[in-house]
Amino acid sequence: MRSLNLDQLRTLVAIADLGSFSNAARTLHLSQPTVSLHISELESRLGARLLDRSDRRVRPTAAGTALVERARALLHDAQEAADLVKRHAQGLVGRVRLGASTVVVTHLLPAALDWLSQHHPGIDVELGITGSLQAAQRLREGSLDIGIVSLPLASEVGLEIRPWRSDPMAAYLPPRWEAPATVTPQWLAQRPLVLNDSSTNMSRLTAAWFAKAGYAPKARIELNYDEVIKKLVMAGYGASVLPLEPSADAAQLQAQVQIRPLRPALRRRLGVALRRTAAAREPPLEIVLGVLESLRQR
Repeated sequence: MRSLNLDQLRTLVAIADLGSFSNAARTLHLSQPTVSLHISELESRLGARLLDRSDRRVRPTAAGTALVERARALLHDAQEAADLVKRHAQGLVGRVRLGASTVVVTHLLPAALDWLSQHHPGIDVELGITGSLQAAQRLREGSLDIGIVSLPLASEVGLEIRPWRSDPMAAYLPPRWEAPATVTPQWLAQRPLVLNDSSTNMSRLTAAWFAKAGYAPKARIELNYDEVIKKLVMAGYGASVLPLEPSADAAQLQAQVQIRPLRPALRRRLGVALRRTAAAREPPLEIVLGVLESLRQR
């Protein structure tokens, strides 16, 4: 048996609801012969009489009533499927896989994610905590759609990098230390340090800042998580060099940690990394990129 035809089912439901072929034809914007043909083909295909035409109002038979109930569900599902595809095509539904460091996820992305949840609730941003090199590798493998990476990136092969932010770095010092108004490499190199892991761009950036002044200090401990580093600084374990991040608890942090500008100044640059491809990008990806662009420092 051939598959059921949705147009024919829609005609059957309209006749059952409106009580006549002519009313169904007007509502569906079809000719009456077309409506009659839909029903005759449907009855022939199923081998059952679906409508009782014995009086002035056309009524479904028992078989017709059973089919009308199922037809309503099928037509509803078909409309939902069509609407879903349209929402995908319009960028209203989809998944975007985004990788970034814990600092970026904690301090820079919440406002963007909140805006997306309000204006595009059908777009699911799947967050992954990644370092810059890991993000670049996952982008090339296709397991990530967007990476927020520290610049310069060791290898940009196969990637498109868009400059995004340039945040000042600062010295984070324990609250009881006597500290100058600005912190130099010479002064900081003589103190115990809590620094980023040597595999990170942040570590290389900090090491270059010290090296330019002729210093190569060793950290008491190296970590990948800036929030843990800040806790150790609060506890007096050592000083650190970290970016100044916009944060709702910035005032509270400054009450627990001394934050001093660096001399010479140092900045942490971030970029938005994508796979370099000529193919058109999906609308949800373009929407997320647009939101990230709104956070870019111009």
